Amino acid sequence: MLRSLWIAKTGMEAQQTKLDAISHNLANTGTNGYKRAGVAFEDLMYQNLRSAGAASSEQSQLPTGLQVGLGVRTAASTRNFSQGTLQNTGNNLDIAIKGDGFFQITLPDGSTGYTRDGGFQVDAGGQIVTNSGYVLQPGITVPPSATALTIAANGTVSATIAGQTTPQALGQIQLASFINPAGLDPRGGNVYGETAASGTPNAAAPGTGGHGSLLQGFVEGSNVNVVEELVSMIATQRAYELNSKAIQTSDQMLAKLGQL
Repeated sequence: MLRSLWIAKTGMEAQQTKLDAISHNLANTGTNGYKRAGVAFEDLMYQNLRSAGAASSEQSQLPTGLQVGLGVRTAASTRNFSQGTLQNTGNNLDIAIKGDGFFQITLPDGSTGYTRDGGFQVDAGGQIVTNSGYVLQPGITVPPSATALTIAANGTVSATIAGQTTPQALGQIQLASFINPAGLDPRGGNVYGETAASGTPNAAAPGTGGHGSLLQGFVEGSNVNVVEELVSMIATQRAYELNSKAIQTSDQMLAKLGQL
C-alpha cells in the first residue's frame, strides 16, 4: 500500500512542474521573441515481481510478467520554436526574423548570446544594442548625422546622411542557426546560450543557407497560445487532484487495515 502513496506523490510533483511551465508561458505572452516552454515526462523503473517468459513448469512458461510501476518523473524541458506573431511597430530599429535564425549579441562576459528579440536601440556611441545594452554582432554604428535608417531583408543596413543623396552602407546583420535549437541554454533576458546539445552556430546572411529574412519596423511576439495554455492548465489541475485522491484512498485503505 505504501507504493501507491509514493506513486501518487511523484504524480503530484510532475503535475506541479508542468503547472510551473504553464505559468511561465502565460507570464511571457507579451515578451518579444519568447518561445513556448513545456515539460516531458517518463515513467520510473518497474518492480519486476514475475518475469515474462519465466518457466511456470518443466514444459511451460509464463506468457506475461508482473511488473509494478513506481511512478513518474520530469525527464526534460521542451521548447517550441515556431514562428511568433509579427507585430508592426513602425520603429526603424525594430527588426523581426521571418523564418529560422537568431540575432547574435555580445554578452558582458565576452561570450556570444542568441536572441529572437529584435527590439533594438542605439547607445551613446551609435552602436545598435538590445534593450539590455548588449551590442549586436557584427557591430554596426549609426552616424550621428544619419536622418534615416534602412534595413533590407538580407540584413544590409544603410543610413541616409544629412546633406547626401546616396545612402551610406553601414554593415550587414547576420543570423545564426543551430542543428538543435531546443538544446540552447535559456539564460533569461530573451537570450540563449550555445551548448554541446545545440551544436555550433551556423552564421550567414538572412535569406541564405536556410536562414529567415528580416522585416524592418516589426517585432516578433511570443508564440504562446493563451487558450491552449488555459486548457492545459485545467487538465493539469485535474491530474493533480486525481493523484491527491489516490493518496486519500490509500490512506483510507491503510486505516481500514489498521482496524482489523
